[in-house]
Amino acid sequence: MSASGTDAEAARHGLLPALPEDWQRCLAVAAHPDDIEYGTACAVARWTGQGRTVTYLLATRGEAGIDGIPPERAGPLREEEERAGARAVGVEVVEFLDHTDGVVEGGVGLRRDIVRAVRRHRPQIMVSGDFGVRMVGGMTNQADHRVVGLAALDAARDAGNRWIFPELADEGLEPWGGVRLVCFAGAARPTHGVDVSGPPLEAGIASLEAHAAYTRGLGDRAFEARPFLTWMARTGGPAIGAGAAILFDVHVLIPDGPPPWV
Repeated sequence: MSASGTDAEAARHGLLPALPEDWQRCLAVAAHPDDIEYGTACAVARWTGQGRTVTYLLATRGEAGIDGIPPERAGPLREEEERAGARAVGVEVVEFLDHTDGVVEGGVGLRRDIVRAVRRHRPQIMVSGDFGVRMVGGMTNQADHRVVGLAALDAARDAGNRWIFPELADEGLEPWGGVRLVCFAGAARPTHGVDVSGPPLEAGIASLEAHAAYTRGLGDRAFEARPFLTWMARTGGPAIGAGAAILFDVHVLIPDGPPPWV
């Protein structure tokens, strides 16, 4: 990914570059309902407002996420909250893989499921949550987040190789090697940012507010979406010289120009 004049100017001022937006389709991959809504949905609102297509892929239905509600009731409830949150930011398609909440297993099964979605939706970028043990602020990352984030990164490349999961061809899913960028929110060391000032931040707040049952279920850890997301976005804004921003650690799979050693 070569630096544009805008990126070079940002670098001169000690700012992170803006995440490129010269693409049309994005796949957002997360472990649980509400994961995307902790900031990423603000960026999604910006992109759908520009006419881009974003699809959500959830590894689980979040059935283990509410202490006071048993999984058989919590799963459908959280699924509906996720669909409502997606609608708030202009996302029409939300898919669930039905892995088990809390004990998502990494490995070829999860990677295959994500590759299947990548080949079907053919995104040019993917977004997910950080897969490091420690997230921004030093917070210890949850096990499912780590597993799903790393699987998403691996699947983005696997999807273009016809000899990895060749059985998907029997489903009519041809290889898709068009994922240029895989972007992780919540990373301790972000590389790019998305300006979400104004309507995108407001839409993102509405998206998180859709998870009311989950938020109430947090008990003493419950919070209000508006002050939380406003604080988060305003904290990220100065990194790109904006009033509000969501920051990402971006992995480049298809560079815009030749490699630096050429």
